[in-house]
Amino acid sequence: MFVDDLEEIDENGIVGTYRFHEGLEFYRGHFKDTPVTPGVILTECCAQIGLVCLGIYLAPKPEVGNAGVALSSSAMEFYQPVFPGEKVTVKSEKVYFRFNKLKCKVRLFNEKGALICKGELAGMLVNQSHG
Repeated sequence: MFVDDLEEIDENGIVGTYRFHEGLEFYRGHFKDTPVTPGVILTECCAQIGLVCLGIYLAPKPEVGNAGVALSSSAMEFYQPVFPGEKVTVKSEKVYFRFNKLKCKVRLFNEKGALICKGELAGMLVNQSHG
């Protein structure tokens, strides 16, 4: 949902982008007359690119079709707002991937290269087969 493009990916990390379009529903109430992207949405963007996409890439190949990542912890620090229409870049670096648990350091930047937020996200690789 919050992934437009994956620019780089390997066993150590991922870089991807997303543009927060002006018509997104959460802008209507956050905040009136001065919409700003909620921190939880910025965290979700970082998690979808930096944790889920990387986790699917790292999943054992026979399980890729059924692989998903369930967020288990997040610790984020926020520095600047993201406004409607802005494009952001997520850069994620794998800390570890073992016993189906993935932990990453993530950073989110705006188009000018300014740091928006950073933190650590962790999740469990899960099999989503519906047998």
